[in-house]
Amino acid sequence: MIYLKTDEEIELMRVSNLLVGATLAEVGKYILPGVKTIQLDKIAEQFIRDNGGVPLFLGYNGFPNSLCISVNECVVHGIPSDYELKEGDIVSVDCGVKKDGYCGDSAYTFCVGEVTPEVKRLLHITKEALYLGIKNAVEGRRIGDVSHAVQSYCEANGYTVVRELVGHGIGKEMHESPEVPNYGKKGNGAMLKNGMCIAIEPMINLGKRNVVFEKDGWTVRTADRKPSAHFEHTVAIRPGKADILSSFELIEQNIIN
Repeated sequence: MIYLKTDEEIELMRVSNLLVGATLAEVGKYILPGVKTIQLDKIAEQFIRDNGGVPLFLGYNGFPNSLCISVNECVVHGIPSDYELKEGDIVSVDCGVKKDGYCGDSAYTFCVGEVTPEVKRLLHITKEALYLGIKNAVEGRRIGDVSHAVQSYCEANGYTVVRELVGHGIGKEMHESPEVPNYGKKGNGAMLKNGMCIAIEPMINLGKRNVVFEKDGWTVRTADRKPSAHFEHTVAIRPGKADILSSFELIEQNIIN
């Protein structure tokens, strides 16, 4: 069942999603060599609670932390730990918040200091693919149009698309219907309707698309141990143009400054 949201519900979701963006921006200030990923998690939890939200990931199906922090070849669902960030690492930080009964979900891949041009390009293309997907997330199109836009752009640039993990509907629950793959055919899948809210999240690999699920039950890594990038926005389907409910603005202001 796909739930269409009212304008009032979408505004409540916007509040939650903007808190996610502010949390990612706060965490981003501390993404530096020598910082442990568990420290980032503590910063995020405190910030979310101080701003009237509840960490959405904490306890979700037993997940132990408030953030998913995935370094280098870790695609998604990395568990915060005593790992110390190193110059040249990339770090996907995925954050979810629930506030006033509605969910927000967004992810951003950060650079730790200077990274190689090869990896920097991977991040750039992955983020561009996210926005190409969003450009297709309009009333009257289909999920496959979003999926195809992401896949075709990334593969044309020499990268591969993770297939075992997908984006999703979102609202009062973090994961709702429909699923939003990052690969697919134009014209296939669920019809996009005004009021649908979906999280679009390209997970793109520098090497082969194959992934491995680690024994901890969460961490997903590339099988060839090459880096992977991950960016995510929550959007509301509207006529003509998607309404992006989450934001990278504060994150990128901090990076530029």
